[in-house]
Amino acid sequence: MPVRLRKFIGMVALVALVAVYAILSTAIAVAQLAESGPLVHLAYFFLSGLLWIIPAMFIIRWMIGKPEGGA
Repeated sequence: MPVRLRKFIGMVALVALVAVYAILSTAIAVAQLAESGPLVHLAYFFLSGLLWIIPAMFIIRWMIGKPEGGA
């Protein structure tokens, strides 16, 4: 797969990941944290704000992978 195509697919995947993850984490917070205190909210949003980095790391690693063939 050409490097430019791989980077384009990775970029689209990252944007989709961030959009879907933000919607899901906010929906979970609204549904589950309604009666919780501010420290629970802070902890949830801190952890959920960092958790998206794990799948993004794999996408970025795939994007910059070694090109096939060549010298």
